[in-house]
Amino acid sequence: MRLENIVLQARDPQVTGRFWSAALGLVDLAPGSPQDYEGRLWVDDELWLDVCIEPAAEPPPPGWRLHLDLRGGAQQQQVVERLTGLGATPVDIGQGEVPWVVLADPDGNAFCVMEERAAYSDTGPIAALPLDSADPQREAELYAALTGWVPAPGVGPVTLRHPSLRGPLLELCPEPEPKARQNRTHLDVRPTPGGPDQRALVDLALSLGATLATDDWAKGHPWVVMHDLSGNEFCVLADAGD
Repeated sequence: MRLENIVLQARDPQVTGRFWSAALGLVDLAPGSPQDYEGRLWVDDELWLDVCIEPAAEPPPPGWRLHLDLRGGAQQQQVVERLTGLGATPVDIGQGEVPWVVLADPDGNAFCVMEERAAYSDTGPIAALPLDSADPQREAELYAALTGWVPAPGVGPVTLRHPSLRGPLLELCPEPEPKARQNRTHLDVRPTPGGPDQRALVDLALSLGATLATDDWAKGHPWVVMHDLSGNEFCVLADAGD
C-alpha cells in the first residue's frame, strides 16, 4: 500500500492546478475527469505523490485541518516571492508572529512556506503535511498501517515518513477544535501488488477506528471514502491496475 494522492478542492481546478504545477514542479497528468487537475511530484526515481484538484462550488471556509507546508529554508523569502509571482497571496489566518509565511493559492487554500528546519532534509518542495487530530498517537497508528510510513523525527507531536526517509513528513497535530465540515484537502491511499487489496485495507482501517463515510457525495465511486478517528476524510483507492 502507498500514500498516493494529496487531493485539494478549488472552484477552478485548472487555474489552481497551473499554480501548483509551477509551484511544485509537477509533471502534469491526464486526470480521471476533464474538469479535474492532476500532476505528479517526483521525490526521487521511485517515490512520487500525485496532487489532484477537484471542483468545489464554494470558496474555502475557515479552518484548514490538512494543508501543505512548503520548504523555504534559507531561501524562504525568495520562495515566497516566486510563489506570489505565480499568483499566491499573503493571508492572515490568525497565525500571529511566526517564523513561517502563510500564503493562499489562487482559490484561497492556505499553505505555509517554512523556515529552516533540520527535519525537512530531503523532503523536496513539500516539507510537511500537518493534519489536525483529536488523538495524534492513535491517528498515527492508522496512517502508518495504511501507508507503510514509519515514525520519524519531526516537528509535530507524532510524525510519519516514507521508509526511505525522503519526501514530506505527515505531522499529526493536536486539533484546535473538533472537525465541523468536510475537509477541503484529504489523502488517498492505494493498495499495491503483493499487499492487502482494497477490501482488506478498508477492513484494516475499520479495525483501527476509522469509519465509512455515509454522505451521498461519498457513494458510488470505485474508491471508498472513510473518516479517520478525528473525522478527517481519506479514500482507499481501487486495487492497482483496476
